[in-house]
Amino acid sequence: MKKIFGRPDGLTDTLLRYCPGCGHGIVHRIIGDLLVTLNIRERAVGIAPVGCSVFADEYFNCDMIQPPHGRGPAVSTGIKRSRPDCIVFSYQGDGDLAAIGTAEIIHAGARNENITIIFINNAIFGMTGGQLAPTTLPGMKSTTSVQGRDIEKQGYPIKVCELLSGLDGPYYLERCAVDTPKNIIKTEKAIKTAFKNQIDNKGFSMVEILSMCPTGWGKTPIQAKKWITDVMAQYYPLGVFCDRSKEEK
Repeated sequence: MKKIFGRPDGLTDTLLRYCPGCGHGIVHRIIGDLLVTLNIRERAVGIAPVGCSVFADEYFNCDMIQPPHGRGPAVSTGIKRSRPDCIVFSYQGDGDLAAIGTAEIIHAGARNENITIIFINNAIFGMTGGQLAPTTLPGMKSTTSVQGRDIEKQGYPIKVCELLSGLDGPYYLERCAVDTPKNIIKTEKAIKTAFKNQIDNKGFSMVEILSMCPTGWGKTPIQAKKWITDVMAQYYPLGVFCDRSKEEK
């Protein structure tokens, strides 16, 4: 019998440790597929995050490095500058990128470093118990905002794509989601574009992905997907925020 579907060679055979309904597995598969279809797996270097996907170095079938919390863009910069032949991607969550790593992502973008950032936004600190994150929505409940995020006390969420789009450096910024098949296809296209930009030496590309966290949100997987569509994507609108390839035409 002909095999028509299976685990891509860009992923190892290691069993994923994610909760049922989590979006990390979907994004992992997309990246694993692209490492092969773009023929970059042998020269790819992934930067594993600190967070729920901390074991990404066990999942992706390419060279991986585990840096300190939030330092993915800085480590990516060092690798890319010393080995420009490598394709470097930093896989980060909202706590890793938008909290402790805020300075690193801003300055890497401002310098237009020729790296690829995959930013998973699930609006919460998932691994450490569901605490309020920089991306937690106004009124959203967490273990440290049990009555909902109060903007007078905790401020407003950080919209990373909008923040970076105000810089002159970034080449490509897009926000996607993995809540529906249609959006998953768009996410794959965006990540492919981000990788191709690096292959073509265009500069800094980041794809922000709205991802489900049923456990942290206290929802079923189906409810979590619907919440992204009905609520989260209204606050974090999907779309392209910067694409300098259009300026080159």
